[in-house]
Amino acid sequence: MALRDRSTPPSPAPPPPSIEVMVVDDSAVIRQRLKSIIESDHRFRVTLAADPYEAVAMLSKSVPGVIVLDVEMPRMDGLTFLRKLMRQHPMPVVLCTSVADRAVTALEMGAIEVIAKPNWLDAARLAEWSVSFLESIRNAARAGRLPFREDRAGGPESRHSADVILPPAPYSPRGASTTEPLVVVGVSTGGVQAIQQLLSGFPVNAPGLVIVQHMPADFTGAFADRLDKDSRIKLPVSEARHHDPVRAGRVLIIPGGTHGLVKRVGSGYRVELQDGPPVCLHRPSVEVLFRSAAQAAGPLAAGVIMTGMGDDGAGGLLEMREAGALTIAQNEASCVVFGMPREAIRRGAAKYVVGLDAIPSAIMAWVANPDAGTWH
Repeated sequence: MALRDRSTPPSPAPPPPSIEVMVVDDSAVIRQRLKSIIESDHRFRVTLAADPYEAVAMLSKSVPGVIVLDVEMPRMDGLTFLRKLMRQHPMPVVLCTSVADRAVTALEMGAIEVIAKPNWLDAARLAEWSVSFLESIRNAARAGRLPFREDRAGGPESRHSADVILPPAPYSPRGASTTEPLVVVGVSTGGVQAIQQLLSGFPVNAPGLVIVQHMPADFTGAFADRLDKDSRIKLPVSEARHHDPVRAGRVLIIPGGTHGLVKRVGSGYRVELQDGPPVCLHRPSVEVLFRSAAQAAGPLAAGVIMTGMGDDGAGGLLEMREAGALTIAQNEASCVVFGMPREAIRRGAAKYVVGLDAIPSAIMAWVANPDAGTWH
């Protein structure tokens, strides 16, 4: 007679340790609203501070995994607090502001994410904002190397592929009349400083560059203006407009809130801006830009995937490599967050893994001798 196993079944694994998120905002109502949104993810627990001075007192007793920071506050504004915090105790910070120039300044100081404040009275859009806000908190927690799984809210059904914007198609040299090289760049968390450093390494005769930086709508224009005024950068930089031509020695930043593609037109390329659902959870999506470059330029394109969370761009970079393009991933040592480059490398999309400082010279060597096969 078979014996029945009467042993005690193993107990379920304990839940992952909670991650403390400190919300610093002078409005008690907003603090409670943000707390409710953040704690809808059971992995987070929220502490509240009414201003930076109260936050400092709390930091002396407990160090949170993430800080959510308002800008306009009495006694000390958010940017002053952020500057002091990053000098004395750097940690992942998500800034909430609707002022674009301050958003870019915060990212330059080291904020992990910036998210625009919502219209709390617009219930239809508040749900979508809450999802984006919570994803920003998750990104900051991951960037801080806290105990956090790499799963994402929503599941596969909420993740659109680039097919919804641009159907897959191989590069076709038939009818191609351009020999101009094209450089496309995708970057997310930690990208503001990385893009500044990247562009400062290019000479005035660099090929045309098109960049997707994950950033909210209305912030990318201020980011482009800041780059254009940076004395270290020799190339003019502007936010892309629909049908802007891609020209050598010029940098175009795809606007937040819309997808950006490059299309072959006559002897060159132009940018097309399209609405549509987020792809790989983002709009603009690196995936969409890279796929369009694979189709428009094939071996005349170079794709660069840089610091960022998640997998946006990995599939598109693989399509670029299969079309004969030069494909580069930023190396782990120079990344703030190695997620996007790591996924591209894992999929075999990146032919070369290069430190941030060396990427411009690698691309210029490829421009000078595209058939050389290796670039150092």
